[in-house]
Amino acid sequence: MKKSPEEIQHQLSHFMDLLKRAGVKITYQRLEIFQEVAKSQDHPDAETIFKKVRARVPTISLDTVYRTLWLLLDYGLITTLGQPRERVRFDGNMISHHHFVCRKCGMARDFYSHEFDSLPANEEVKGLGTVESSHVEFRGLCSKCLQDSE
Repeated sequence: MKKSPEEIQHQLSHFMDLLKRAGVKITYQRLEIFQEVAKSQDHPDAETIFKKVRARVPTISLDTVYRTLWLLLDYGLITTLGQPRERVRFDGNMISHHHFVCRKCGMARDFYSHEFDSLPANEEVKGLGTVESSHVEFRGLCSKCLQDSE
C-alpha cells in the first residue's frame, strides 16, 4: 500500500516534534534518512538507505545512516524486521501491520489483519511478561520466485 504525500508529511511532522521535545538536533542528514525510510515500501536495509540518501547528500557516511536509524528506532519512529543474524531491515510504517518475507529474494511486504492484531497471548507468554504488541511474519516464496522456479 503506497503512502500518500500527506501520510509522509504527517510522519515527518511527528518526527520533528518528537526530536524537538527530546532535545535532539534535527539535521538535514537525519531528515533525509527519515524521509527515505518513511516513503519506502520495500523495508530497506541500512546500506540501501545509504545509497539512496548519498545520491542526494554525497557527504553522508554509512556510520551516520546507522546511528540515525538506531536513534529513530529508540524513539519509536521506525521498527525493524527479519531475523537478527541477517541484515536488519527498517520499516517506517508505524500502523499495526504484519509481514510476508520471501526467503529466496528477500522481498518484504506489509499486510494488514485485524485477526492477527488481536492475537491472544497464551499462558506461556503471559508467564513471561505483559504483551504490548504482536507481530506476525510469514516467510516463504513470493509469487515471482515461485514462478521462476517452475
